[in-house]
Amino acid sequence: MDKIFITIGSFAAFIGVGLGAFAAHGLRSRLSEQMLTVWKTGVDYQMMHALGLILVGILTHLYSDIASLKFAGWLFLLGIILFSGSLYLLAFFEIRKLGMITPFGGLAFLAGWLVLAIGMMRQ
Repeated sequence: MDKIFITIGSFAAFIGVGLGAFAAHGLRSRLSEQMLTVWKTGVDYQMMHALGLILVGILTHLYSDIASLKFAGWLFLLGIILFSGSLYLLAFFEIRKLGMITPFGGLAFLAGWLVLAIGMMRQ
């Protein structure tokens, strides 16, 4: 399971860098400043949690007996999909209703960090 999280985190970071560059070079003339900021927020959170996934992979390798580490990793991935994904779609298509999905991704991020902390405290 450790390799899965490190791999997913690495791909998420790769995609995050690509989406950040795409916004800086390809979307500047297409999106408003406000929507570019929304896009950048998605990239920032994706990158932070991609690193979180890599951390979970390393910790899972070191502490394979802590099941909550795996749960934290899946919550981080869910958060990237819901939070960052909804922000990318919101910024690109300006469909405001997509903003209703974003908080669920934020909750997944929060839950992931909490589950990670509790799991390590119990170790």
